[in-house]
Amino acid sequence: MSDCFENLIVQKLALLTELNDPINPSLYQTYDVKRGLRYADGRGVLVGLTQIGDVIGYDVINGEKIAVPGKLIYRGYDVEDLIKDTATHKEFGFEQTVYLLLFGELPNRRQLDEFKSYLGSRRVLPENFTEDMIMKAPSPDIMNKLARSVLASYSYDSQAEEPGVANILRQCIDLIARFSTFAAYAYQAKRRYYDGKSMYIHNPVPELSTAENFLRLIRPDKQYSLLEAEVLDLALILHAEHGGGNNSTFSIHVVSSTDTDTYSAIAAAVGSLKGRRHGGANMKVMEMMDDIKANVRHWDDRDEIRQYLRRIVRKEVFDHTGLIYGQGHAVYTISDPRAILLRDKAAELAQEKGMMVEYNLYRAIEELAPEVLAEEKKGDKKICTNVDFYSGFVYTMLNIPRELYTPIFAISRIAGWTAHRVEEVISGGRIYRPAYKNVLEPRVFVPIEQRK
Repeated sequence: MSDCFENLIVQKLALLTELNDPINPSLYQTYDVKRGLRYADGRGVLVGLTQIGDVIGYDVINGEKIAVPGKLIYRGYDVEDLIKDTATHKEFGFEQTVYLLLFGELPNRRQLDEFKSYLGSRRVLPENFTEDMIMKAPSPDIMNKLARSVLASYSYDSQAEEPGVANILRQCIDLIARFSTFAAYAYQAKRRYYDGKSMYIHNPVPELSTAENFLRLIRPDKQYSLLEAEVLDLALILHAEHGGGNNSTFSIHVVSSTDTDTYSAIAAAVGSLKGRRHGGANMKVMEMMDDIKANVRHWDDRDEIRQYLRRIVRKEVFDHTGLIYGQGHAVYTISDPRAILLRDKAAELAQEKGMMVEYNLYRAIEELAPEVLAEEKKGDKKICTNVDFYSGFVYTMLNIPRELYTPIFAISRIAGWTAHRVEEVISGGRIYRPAYKNVLEPRVFVPIEQRK
């Protein structure tokens, strides 16, 4: 880049900064703007209807939000019942969850077996895809490579633009099957080209579950324990769907409403999920926990833990934002059911891995953080621990590298995304077009010869 061009960029950045000064907050009230499509009390603006999932954290009675224990609903069923059924039958449940979300009904044994068999048969990537689309252009960020793999899949589909629902379902199921392979191979390429480590490309095994296959693909020796696969399967079930209003799923509705192709819509959702405010949230939890573990000398001393959390809230330590990551949620108030279910299963894994001391530190923070936040913020807003607080710890115990945390989220949430894409195609019928109010005053045009 030439010096002249660099100077031009510096000048224009200054101009852009001046032109895009923060908008006066009072204007949002003047024009009744729902920032982030939320009301002032945090409730989301109702922009659509769905029959896929529901997130329950409060009731609204006479216009007032009343906190209730959290529930996560898939197609009318409480996710806790799905997980109990999985445990009762001693089998992996993510594939049944995918079937339910896509088709709207629980499968019988024959239907489930046939669906699992079909998913297994579609995990292998198309011929030359791994070499041409993943290995020849590796990425330091696996989410970017995942998005590219989705878009590249368009070129391997002779019916990529066919708009029929049956064809869209085929495309969705193929992507669900291949997401774990995309992510695992992207990770291996990243290891080789960016980390200088050995790369291991294993073939997926059709008979294995999504959780088993993923652990097999990312490990050099392809080995994993039953409990490890069960814990990852649970995490996949819990992250598979979260209503139509979360950012990445809403992206699916917005982009699908334009009548674009499946690959473009899913790639948009991947880009949304990559964001640190969305799918990358558990990474912030892990960074915070690294800091806590380095600065709290006695992990069993609740007073010492409480005092350090207090310093975090006061912006004295860690990243100086005043946030205790993994605490609070846009919808859940009293409890996040996903956090509870994952926390209880994590205890089993911590016992097996000899990590109960660290697990107990997490439990102590879960109990102390709401108290500290209430005391320091001097408010009565109910704060609960969310699933991001425990998911990173679980993945750590599974020896999964941090760069794969958000891709695992995508491997799971592709189930909900595709269900919402099909719903938008069938029931939407109208392109999303919200309004923005321009608050910049008109300016007198200046001819070029008169500009300074």
